[in-house]
Amino acid sequence: METCASTPFDHAKADIILRSADGVEFRVFTLFLSLASPFFETLFGLPQAPDGATDQEMKDGLAVIAVSEDSKTLDSFLRFCYPSTLAEDPSLENLTDALSILAAARKYSLDMIERKVCQALVNPKILETEPLRCFAISRNARLKHETITAARYTLRLPLIPAWCAEIDLITASDLLALLTYHKKCSIAVKTLWNFNWIKKHYHSQSGCKWLFYSGNCRCGRGDDRRFFLWNEGTVTWWITYMQEVFELLKDSPSGDTVRTAADRTVEMVRAANCAVCPGQVKENMAEFSNLFAQKVEEIVASIELEMDF
Repeated sequence: METCASTPFDHAKADIILRSADGVEFRVFTLFLSLASPFFETLFGLPQAPDGATDQEMKDGLAVIAVSEDSKTLDSFLRFCYPSTLAEDPSLENLTDALSILAAARKYSLDMIERKVCQALVNPKILETEPLRCFAISRNARLKHETITAARYTLRLPLIPAWCAEIDLITASDLLALLTYHKKCSIAVKTLWNFNWIKKHYHSQSGCKWLFYSGNCRCGRGDDRRFFLWNEGTVTWWITYMQEVFELLKDSPSGDTVRTAADRTVEMVRAANCAVCPGQVKENMAEFSNLFAQKVEEIVASIELEMDF
């Protein structure tokens, strides 16, 4: 049994009815759809047969066109077609309907809607929390830029990510390509164990005095020569930080990993019984972790996601 869609798709002066696959009838204005879509412009511009000379279904004097999309998808893409004063654009932040809306947009030549879906898939707010879902949807839709961008964000996750429903949208080969990319990035960032990038940035000890035990500092220097700079031992909490970060980068080779670990280090040092480091650590580690994260991102940017589009 057919049911009527909600406002604004129940207008008494609408001039056509679109019926969804699940039997919901949308009373819409052909003008709005024609302006939004060349497909609808062509469809509604076709010559109409005389009354009684066609098997076109009619209801309340309006032609009824059955579409294959369900009512949820139809409602979403019609809202994109309507003026914002009549219908707000639906939110795509939860990604649940992104693929079906994208398919409808391509089917009906709604380029503007396709662009909006693509924008949602590379929205940093969404990528930061749902990178694997964005990757799977983008890959399934063969969106190159969106797939590569989402793959970069998955580096914040462990090598073997948590399962999500959208994982069924991609093939085993796609998943293997993503895991291979992740592993290559993990291996590549190991080159940062060579601290020349630190020396190049600070030039000398005077450029990063906070890294060296001095004055009333009670933190002490480490004797692990892997962490020596200019043949001098560095402060112990920085060594602990670097050890932690390089271990984490094996699984999550991302600049975000570097910054998050720095935040934990700042809290640890502030709680320490030292007269020097707690007052300086936030500013110094913010600057250093940004440098470190930048180097990680530069290396990761050079690694290619090996996938055909």
